[in-house]
Amino acid sequence: MTTVILLRHGRTTANTGGVLAGWTPGVQLDETGAAQVAAVGERLAKVPLAAVISSPLERCVQTAGVVAAGRDVDVRTDDRLGEARYGDWTGQTIKELVKDPLWKIVQQHPSAAVFPGPEGEGLAQTQARAVAAVRSWNAELGPEAVWLACSHGDVIKAILADALGLHLDQFQRIVVDPASISVVTYTDTRPFVVRVNDTGGDVSALIPPPRRRRRTKASSDAVVGGGAGTTV
Repeated sequence: MTTVILLRHGRTTANTGGVLAGWTPGVQLDETGAAQVAAVGERLAKVPLAAVISSPLERCVQTAGVVAAGRDVDVRTDDRLGEARYGDWTGQTIKELVKDPLWKIVQQHPSAAVFPGPEGEGLAQTQARAVAAVRSWNAELGPEAVWLACSHGDVIKAILADALGLHLDQFQRIVVDPASISVVTYTDTRPFVVRVNDTGGDVSALIPPPRRRRRTKASSDAVVGGGAGTTV
């Protein structure tokens, strides 16, 4: 089983300003965002990470850098984990965008949404590249790895929708707050979504057991009835 911790970047000046930042360069964490990231860094400090992979955008690199600090891993970037390419929507305010007819498509039928302009992409494309990134890193890092991917709200929601077996048109039902973690464990049979939008609490269950306790291959089967939960 390979486990990926999906971390959304901390709150930014664009978030508080109600601006759709997209791939706009130079968007930084605000004071609250920096505090959020410091807190999640402390929460994850004891979780061994085989890799820390980030969207190339500054707000994610800042966030990932805090989590990687003091570890034997460097932050690597992957454009496939970058923000959705919102095209001509980039830099506009949400209050302006809600008046655009495309807004309803994004809300109600996102699989058909393609953002305008030469730099725009469809949300289906966003999902395809992000899921491909996770799958390829899983393959590279191996079946026992726990690794972290730092990305953006819509991107993480799209990855979670895929892991949950949801059509992309349902992904707006998922909430991913700034500096939250969501966790997916990938097995030979199916992914297991372990956490969604987790912004606090104990993360010790994410620490792999000592190797001597791994006597058998982890099962891909779901526990009928729900089981007793994770024990540490």
